[in-house]
Amino acid sequence: MTTCMTGPVLQRGEGEIEGNHYLPATVDELFWGHLPCATDAPVLSVASGETVTVDTVSHEGLLADQGRDPVSFFGGHGVAAEQVLAEAVELTASGRPHTLGPDGPHVVTGPVEVRGARPGDLLAVTVQRLDRRVPYGVISNRHGRGALPGELPAGPGTVSVFCPVRSDAGGDFGVLPLVEGGPDAVRFPLSPFLGIMGVAAAGAQRPHSVPPGPHGGNIDINLLVEGSTLYLPVQVPGAGFYTGDPHFAQGDGEVSLTALEASLRATLRLEVVPAAEASERFGELAGPLAETSEYLVPTGMDPDLDVAMANCVRAALALLQARYGMDRHLAYAYLSAATDFDISQVVDLVKGVHARIRKADFGG
Repeated sequence: MTTCMTGPVLQRGEGEIEGNHYLPATVDELFWGHLPCATDAPVLSVASGETVTVDTVSHEGLLADQGRDPVSFFGGHGVAAEQVLAEAVELTASGRPHTLGPDGPHVVTGPVEVRGARPGDLLAVTVQRLDRRVPYGVISNRHGRGALPGELPAGPGTVSVFCPVRSDAGGDFGVLPLVEGGPDAVRFPLSPFLGIMGVAAAGAQRPHSVPPGPHGGNIDINLLVEGSTLYLPVQVPGAGFYTGDPHFAQGDGEVSLTALEASLRATLRLEVVPAAEASERFGELAGPLAETSEYLVPTGMDPDLDVAMANCVRAALALLQARYGMDRHLAYAYLSAATDFDISQVVDLVKGVHARIRKADFGG
C-alpha cells in the first residue's frame, strides 16, 4: 500500500484479501452503465457459502462531464497520480464508449456464478467487511437530477464536491467547508456500504444501471453496512451476482443525486437459500429484502414515491404474515405504531422506500 496526505490507497492486489476468492476490477470485465443479464458469462464461479473479496470502483471523477481523466480531476484537488486507482485510469483511457444518459454512470464488478442457484431461490449476500480503497470521495449534483431539478445546481454544468477523509480518536469522517474555498468546518461520520448489489436479469437485455428493480441493482440502502444481509430473488441459473456504486456515507434520500461516492474493497458471503426455505422464512418476495442484526428491511420501489411507499407497506405486511403468522390487519396496526418507513433515495428514476421492522419486537 502507498500512502498519501490523507491515508492509505488499496491498489489492485494490494493489502489484505480475506475472501475464499478474489475478484479484482479488471477493465475488460467491468460493466459501465449497464448491469449483467442472463447472456453474460460469469467472470468467477463459487460454491454457495463461499466468500468473495471484490474490488469496486466509484464512477465519480471518471465521467465525461468531469473530463474523463481521473488523474487530472483528482489532481486538481491535491491527489497525487499514484493515489488514483489504476482501474479508474485504465477504464477512462480504454476508449470504451460511454454516454451519460443512454448509459448509467456506475462501474460494476461481476457477474459471479453461485453454483446451484436457480430461479425461485434467494441469493443471500452478507457483507462481512468493507475497506476503503482511497481516502477521498466526491458528492455530485447534475442538471435535471436530484431532488431539486431546476433549482440546483444554480449554474450551468455539474457540481462535483471533493470530500477528503480524516481520522482522529473519535473515528473516521468526511469533511466539507461552509463556503466554497473556505476551511473545513463540517464533519460527518462515515458508514460505508455498496449502493449496487444485484443478480443478473432474465433475458438478453442488460438493465440500465440507474433504476433499481426486482434484480436489486442501485437500491442505495444505507443500512447495508458490515454485518448486514441482502436477499435477492434469483432470476437466472447461477444468480449472476454483481456489485458497485460504493459509498463512504449517504443520508436517506440521497437528495443531491449522489452521496459520498468512493471506492471500496468488499468481502461478501454468497449463499443460496432454496425456494422452499425462502418461502417459509420470508414469503414470496417480489424484490430485495435486507436484514441487519436489529431489523428486517422490506423494500418498495416505483417512479412515483407514493406508490413506492405503498409497495413497501404491502411487502412489510406480507413479510409479517409469512414469518410470524400475523393477521394482516394486526400487522398493519403494528407497522403504523412501531415501524419507521425511510426514503432510500429519490434520485434513481425509480424511487425507493424501505421499512425497519425490529426483530426484537417478535422475540428476536
